[in-house]
Amino acid sequence: METNQTSNRKKDHIELAFQSQTFGVDSRFYYEPFLIAHPNDTIIPTKDIASKTLNLPLWVSSMTGGTEMAGIINRNLAMACKEFGMGIGLGSCRIILDDSTYFDDFNIRPYLGNDQPLFANLGIAQIEELIEENKLNLLHDLIHKLDADGLIVHVNPLQEWLQPEGDFIHSAPIETIKRLLDKINYKLIIKEVGQGFGPKSFIELLQLPIEAIEFGAHGGTNFATLELLRQTEAIKEQLLPITKIGHTADEMVNFANDAFAFLGDKALCQNLIISGGIKDYLDGYYLIQKANVNAIYAQASAFLKYATGDYETLQSYCELQRKGLQTCYNYLTLR
Repeated sequence: METNQTSNRKKDHIELAFQSQTFGVDSRFYYEPFLIAHPNDTIIPTKDIASKTLNLPLWVSSMTGGTEMAGIINRNLAMACKEFGMGIGLGSCRIILDDSTYFDDFNIRPYLGNDQPLFANLGIAQIEELIEENKLNLLHDLIHKLDADGLIVHVNPLQEWLQPEGDFIHSAPIETIKRLLDKINYKLIIKEVGQGFGPKSFIELLQLPIEAIEFGAHGGTNFATLELLRQTEAIKEQLLPITKIGHTADEMVNFANDAFAFLGDKALCQNLIISGGIKDYLDGYYLIQKANVNAIYAQASAFLKYATGDYETLQSYCELQRKGLQTCYNYLTLR
């Protein structure tokens, strides 16, 4: 039997040799194959977010809800987070804030279990409105019903500005976030939605008692561009250049490191969720190793691609991500 397996493997090697030629090298890493055996199951270090432990340094970034397909996606993602030890942020929960029609699409704690972090999600314009109308009780009730560990506030002024039916943001988002912090007792994550943000924003955010900052950097799904695609050709032609402004995840890690160094003990937030344009586990590993504080990385569209069908397809994708990360932690160091 072993002889046949060896023969077949050697035959494969011959047939695939020309397809296996490599061109170009990833110059971000040193590869050290002589110093350690194959990775074991504990090679990937655990990370803590919201007082819960992640077995993979990976966050399923906020997506969607409100349709039959969204319910399937969210349940698949929740089961994957439970099995592989990841955290998850829901898509915008605005649709269920005062109407329970689509609540089941978002109610994923029964599939996720209690050990993994789950965060609800609302936009900064909705937070501003709830505060002004003295309706934060709706938000508190939402967190309770979802059994969520806290709330993600997505800050999306460019998206709202370009959206035909977008909400007008009346106050500086940082001021609205401060007002919210004064009125709640659950954890907050603050994120952008496809442009990222610059060093002055980091300085301000890191001084707030929030759980984490998620980048939403330029290079991934860009919601300002998405809104422009819904417009007429004339509007798209004139306004498209503005969607190209922003900051990449790599650039934002540098901003964050500089901000932490500048602030020292004044930095109250110590967790980063690095997202935006992360294509694979190599990108994720590189960026979290480059960060000088506790960091994980997040993906949205990559998970979405595998979560729309049967659970086994998503499960296989997550298993390969874990194997890739085991390889990274075992053999790769940053240059």
